[in-house]
Parts: sequence; structure tokens; C-alpha cells
Amino acid sequence: MVGNGVRFSVYSSTAARVWVSLFSADGREMERIELERDDREIFSALVGGIGIGTRYGFRADGEYDPSRGLWFDRDKLLMDPYAVAIDRPYAFDPRLSARRGEGGDTAQFMPKAIVEALSEQSEGTAPLFKPGGLIYEVPVRAFSMRHPEIPEASRGTLAALSHPCVIDHLGRLGVAAVELMPIAAWIDERHLPAKGLRNAWGYNPVSFMALDPRLAPGGLAELRNTVKSLHQAGIGVILDVVFNHTGESDSLGPTLSLRGLDNPTYYRHAAGDPARLVNDTGCGNTIRCDHPVVQDLILDTLRHFVLQAGVDGFRFDLAPVLGRYDQGFTGTAELLDRICGDPVVGDRILIAEPWDVGPNGYQLGNFGKPFLEWNDRYRDDVRRFWRGDRGLTGVFATRLAGSSDIFDREQGGATRTLNYVAAHDGMTLADLVSYEQRHNAANGEDGRDGHAENFSWNNGVEGESETQEVVSARSRDARALLATLFASRGTIMLTAGDEFGRTQRGNNNAYAQDNELTWLDWRSRDVQLEAFVSLLSQIRRTHEELLGTDFLTGVPLAGIRDVEWLTESGRVMEESDWDDPERKRLAMLLAPVSRRSASRLAVLVNGDRRATVYALPGADWNVLATSSEEGMRRVGDHEWLVPGRAVAFLKQAKDQPNQESGKYEPG
Repeated sequence: MVGNGVRFSVYSSTAARVWVSLFSADGREMERIELERDDREIFSALVGGIGIGTRYGFRADGEYDPSRGLWFDRDKLLMDPYAVAIDRPYAFDPRLSARRGEGGDTAQFMPKAIVEALSEQSEGTAPLFKPGGLIYEVPVRAFSMRHPEIPEASRGTLAALSHPCVIDHLGRLGVAAVELMPIAAWIDERHLPAKGLRNAWGYNPVSFMALDPRLAPGGLAELRNTVKSLHQAGIGVILDVVFNHTGESDSLGPTLSLRGLDNPTYYRHAAGDPARLVNDTGCGNTIRCDHPVVQDLILDTLRHFVLQAGVDGFRFDLAPVLGRYDQGFTGTAELLDRICGDPVVGDRILIAEPWDVGPNGYQLGNFGKPFLEWNDRYRDDVRRFWRGDRGLTGVFATRLAGSSDIFDREQGGATRTLNYVAAHDGMTLADLVSYEQRHNAANGEDGRDGHAENFSWNNGVEGESETQEVVSARSRDARALLATLFASRGTIMLTAGDEFGRTQRGNNNAYAQDNELTWLDWRSRDVQLEAFVSLLSQIRRTHEELLGTDFLTGVPLAGIRDVEWLTESGRVMEESDWDDPERKRLAMLLAPVSRRSASRLAVLVNGDRRATVYALPGADWNVLATSSEEGMRRVGDHEWLVPGRAVAFLKQAKDQPNQESGKYEPG
């Protein structure tokens, strides 16, 4: 807003002419005003007599030659890359993909950007979330669509997350921060409408700053109010953001915004072939994050959500794209440095999904401080251990101890791992122990989509079963996986619904299932499992031994070791024990982080199917929890019978003499 008018500006290094089109509330184009180009390649104009609520879009003209990466077509209405609000969701129509001169004007198929007044006052405060806490991954729409206590009008929206019943639920779980799956406006992939499917996850953005009206009908104010409500409950808010590709897809995709404004600037193209889009994302295109204009757009978007809504941090989808140059990925890329050094964004919680599908796209451990990183090695190794794979006890201990083999390259002392056993992408926790194979027929791709190897198991029956033995075995294994997660060093993440046994019936790629397959079923949840997760979280929150993020080393400090690894007999694990391929049992003894006390916490892991007697050194050990529903019992002064396939937590009631140990210390 400038005085009694609005200044419209947009960058293009390749357009010959650019216009802003103004629309009435019912979608009629009222006026088309040409913008003037300056020496910075910014087209702009001040339009008087309009203000807040004005609907608009851009049009650009120039050479149309896709073989040279040029897609100018003045019949294509284009979304402002800096739009902060749109009047309706995106919807795919084949005419959006039409070649120049063939599809007609696309204004009727396009949302319009809305002029909004942004607050000049910062909403940003110090992030509430601290590494080591519990992150709760939330698919905003699916989370509340079937919640009986949430008013129907609010179901599926951001506002639902501020309802008292949701905040109470998060509080019982001890959630330190919610991580909202993408809430920026997205479009369905072009193959979905013909199959009667819709994108349920939002990882196909068009507008980076504008919220999707389906999730936030109240716009930015709805996000701001939701963040405030969660903050008042002591819960941080992390946004999952997608800066690696857009919904314009490949050369057959729709022209919606960046492609029509300046395709060579915004997208990466093959060297020497401007017609061929690089596809390091598997989604048809790749954002050109080494270009300063693109970097400015990304940083401005991040600042927007911090300053206008007060969010605590960001999780970056397919994050290697942010650090890619033509030569490949580097953890010291300019954009990554700019994010970390930005005065607004640099103190936020920053989380990288450290892989894409491009050359050398797997970059786990290579982002450096302050990034936390999704640790799929943790996910897979923990799954394989509990599946019963041989020779994994040493690797399993290393994952429990913070994955120093991955994250101690900087020798910084603290782990950057974000541990999880299940996420939105892949099988749910309940399905991990109920299905050996993916079951993705509902996605309409003949079951070929999704990962083929999930390191899952079915406990004897594939899929649903009413056999009590099978049901009990699955409950036992799910609880052991959860107990492992809450016992692990570093930040941990739980996906919404896994705390009460949600299932997707074996579908491990449910991105297109905006229906009851993915909507959380609050009426039939496993309340006993939910209570167990709450107990695990309480134990973690109240024991600094579990909340610390420093690597466990086993090195004595003030005569106290931070960790001791014992066999079930109470003997220090030796190299032969670690090398035993059949070993599935160990005990992890943790000292308080402060080392002010020698009173320790013990985590007993029995991956064997047989109940096993565990002996612990010292006296006055009390059981805090066991993952087995049959519990555990004392069989001697210092001995407990731990059921098969179980994890137990015990705490010493008072200071005990330190037990020296250790030849081989994983972690």
C-alpha cells in the first residue's frame, strides 16, 4: 500500500512486457495496466484508487520458445510470487497446460491474489522449542476432519489446532512443538483428478507465502491466532516448507506463476539444454536456489512467517535442493549460509530433510549446525532391530546414543539427529508391525508407487487380524518401538495418530488419499497405547538423562560415566558381545547430564522373543515403565524378569557408588 493506491512489482529478466490485471470479486477482469521496467529488471506501477481486498494477477509477454526455456503467453494469468493471500484454492484444469494460442485465457481457472495490509509489528519471539524435545508431525486437514469435539465448520483447518481439546491432547503427550505439514497454497498433480483423487499432503506448492484457503479460510490471521494459542500452552510451531519444486511440474505441466514470469531464473535446467528441466525432486522441476532472486524470495517467505505469525522454525522438504549448484550439493551453499545468518530466521529451529533424488542427493549429516536432520538411518536401523535382523545390537546402541557416526563429524559435542520410526511418508507405526508389503492399489498406480522396502513385519498375518495372539504381538512390538524412540538421544518426532494406533491399511504413500484412509479416527483410538505414550513422554521430560543432546561417550567425568553398556547379566559389554550376530539384548545405564549425582537411569532392551533376567549394579532400582503389557517382575535383589520384545525404564532412588566400566563404547 502506498498512500491511496497499491504498488505492484514483479521481477523478470526475460519478459518483454508485464501487466497487472485487476479483478472484481466475482472474477471479472476490470482493468489491465502495463508495468514499467527498471534497471534491476523489476516491472512495477503504482495504481491509485484501490486498496486492501483488491484482487489481481500478472500477465507477461515475450518470446514463446519452450526449446529455449521461454514460455511467455499473455493469455496465462500468473500468480504473484509474493502474494500473501489468494481468493480460492488452486484446481488443475488441462487448459492451464495449453500451449500458446491454444487454450484461451486462463483467468477463470486461476485464483486471484488479494492485497492485504501486513502488520509492521514483529510477532517473532525466541523459539519455544529446544532440541531434545518431542516434535509432533501434523497433517492439518487429516488431523481434525473426524474429531467429534471440534465444531464441524473448523474441522480440517488451522483453527482446529487451537481448540481446547487439541491443546489438552498435545499437553498430555508432552508435545514441545507441532510440525505442520505444508500449509502454503498447492495444486493437485495433473494425474490425480482423472483418478478421482486429491493431494492430501500439500507438497506441491504454487504460492510460497499465501496459505491454502482449504486449511486457513481465515488467512494469515488464522495462522497467527493458532500460533498464539499454542504458544500460550507452551507449544512451539514449526512449518514444513517446500522450496525445492512447484506444482508447475515438467514441460507438460500448468503455467501458473514462475514459469510464465521468468522460467530460466526460477528453475534449474540441464547444462546446454534450456528446454530440459532438471528433476532432482522427482516432481518434474527443481527450484534454482543458487539464483539471488530465488534466494530473496525464499528468505522473504521465511521472514514473513516469523514476523507476521510468530512461528518457531521450519522443516525444509528435500533440503539438498537449497544447497545445489550445477556442480552438486554443498553444505556451505550461499542460501544455507544466508538462512543461518539471517537476523530474523537464523535463531529459528531449522530442520533439514537431507535427501533428494538428484545426483549425490543423500546428504545425511552434511548440513552442519544449526540444522537438525531427519535421520532415516535411525528409522531403518531401529525397525530392523525390532524386526529381528541379525548383528544389529552395536548399531542399535549407536542410534540410541545420538548417531555419532553421522553427526559427530564436526566434533561439536551435541547431536543434530531428529529421530523417528514413522512419518507421513511411509507406513504408520501400526502398519509397520502389521504389513510386510505395501498395499497402494488405492493410489491408482498399480501398487508401483511408494518404497518397496519398509523394514516392516506382520507378526504372522498380512493386514487386519482378529486373532488375539497376533493382535497382542503387534501391540507389544509397537510399544517397544515407541519406548525405543523416547529413550533415544537427540530430538524425537512422533506423527499424529501413531500414539493411538492409526492405520492406513498398508498404504505407504498416501499422499493422494484425502479421505478416511488418512483422516485420524478419534473415536476408535487405542486409549491404552495413548496413555503409554503419555507415560513415556513424562519419563523423558522429567529425566535429564534422556533429554540431553550431547553424545554419549562413556568417558568418565568427575568419576562418573555418562553411559555404561551392560549385558543382561550386568557385565560390561565387551567387543565379542557387540560382534555377536545373535545378540538382541543390552542395558543402557545413563548418568544425569549434570553429573551432580551418581544416581542413574537404566534402559533395558530385550529384543529376544524369550523373557530374560536382567541384573543391574547397585541398589534401590525402581521400575518406571515397561513396554510390555504383561509388565516385569523382580526375581532377586538386583534382578528383574523382562518379557520378550520389550523395553523397560528403571531409576535408582538414591546416589550409588559409580561403577567403572568399558572397553567398547558405541555412540
